Amino acid sequence: MSAREEILARIGKAVSGAADVEIPRHYRTAQQVEDIVGLFAERVDDYRAIVHVLPAAEVPAKIDEAVAGRRMVVPDGFDREGGWADLDTADGVITSCAVAIAETGTIVLDHGPGQGTRAQTLVPDYHLCVVRADQIVAGVPEAIARLDPARPLTWISGPSATSDIELNRVEGVHGPRTLEVIIST
Repeated sequence: MSAREEILARIGKAVSGAADVEIPRHYRTAQQVEDIVGLFAERVDDYRAIVHVLPAAEVPAKIDEAVAGRRMVVPDGFDREGGWADLDTADGVITSCAVAIAETGTIVLDHGPGQGTRAQTLVPDYHLCVVRADQIVAGVPEAIARLDPARPLTWISGPSATSDIELNRVEGVHGPRTLEVIIST
């Protein structure tokens, strides 16, 4: 018997016959936020992302302005026409999202329609994400409730960044160096 097996056997013997104990979990599952769009925009900005809060009617023009001169990957299901690039030649990607979290400034992709594949959202140096106001929730528990755990999830909190041993910030190592977010109200 290995040491691991011996330890597990001792634990099993010690708890054998013990009553099951209900551990109360009183997690906060919802919270009230007065200006959920404003809070999300503020938190995304804190992560050094470029943020625009616009009426829905102005979003197409802002997208045109943001992608002008860039070769963009446009995932299946994103409602957009134009001359777009493949992953090998792309300067950037444009996506929608599954949900956005105001409290943390996090965007979650479940790679459904309009959200692209993980490679499409991590390889290009620029990511433009269009978030509808109705996709923004106050906190993480509300976001989890909207997501399907069987889907691949990518959680984005600002542009990709890391620090070297001297704490110098380096952006774009594990994903896009630039994150631009258009919030459609």
